[in-house]
Amino acid sequence: MKPPHVLLALSELPRALADATLLQPAIPLLRRLPRGTGQAVMVLPGFMGSDRGNQPLIRFLNSMGYNAMGWGQGQNRGQQNFSEDSLRERMTRMMQESKGKITLVGHSLGGLYAREIAKQQPDVIEQVITLGSPFEEGRDTGSHASRLYQQLNPNREQEQQPDAPQLSTPPPVPTTAIYPRADGVVNWKTSIQRGNFDHVHNIEVLGSHIGLNMNPGVWYWILKKLDHTTARAA
Repeated sequence: MKPPHVLLALSELPRALADATLLQPAIPLLRRLPRGTGQAVMVLPGFMGSDRGNQPLIRFLNSMGYNAMGWGQGQNRGQQNFSEDSLRERMTRMMQESKGKITLVGHSLGGLYAREIAKQQPDVIEQVITLGSPFEEGRDTGSHASRLYQQLNPNREQEQQPDAPQLSTPPPVPTTAIYPRADGVVNWKTSIQRGNFDHVHNIEVLGSHIGLNMNPGVWYWILKKLDHTTARAA
């Protein structure tokens, strides 16, 4: 599968800035949506991203009544700095504080981690929401970031990686795949779930790949999905 057109890739940064600009006037409208009651939400950053970049979303979710936090592992450079044990410990603390299951929100590579964690521990994961995450077949050739990932993770063939064929199998929990067709980093077709699964929902939004964590449409759908979680628990 081919990566996005070069013009889409080159326009990623200005379009991401546009996403962030549109977010500000949308926040008062988003605040009208139902509030949470302390449910745990962990936001996992994309490749080369960090909790700092997700802070606006994390702060907003906390202000809306959720117990949200980042993954606590610095910059996401791939398998070289990802500790599954540390993430599990952080999830355990979140569950103890919130007294309930966790919703995982993962941007790009972070979404791949979220899906795999939910497959391993479905009993502690309420749902998974991925933002432009390339989990379907063709992800290696359909991404402009693949070469950099390989350079930073030269020994990935010897490790258990988020790039194996089974990645396309959805986790056994409610799963939402949010994606923009104008994605300039990964081919959008690798970010949607193929096949018929009653518990999986593909949602298209307008915007860029880089700016998905600051996209008002994405924030809207995250809140809507979290509200569904509240309704199921009631």
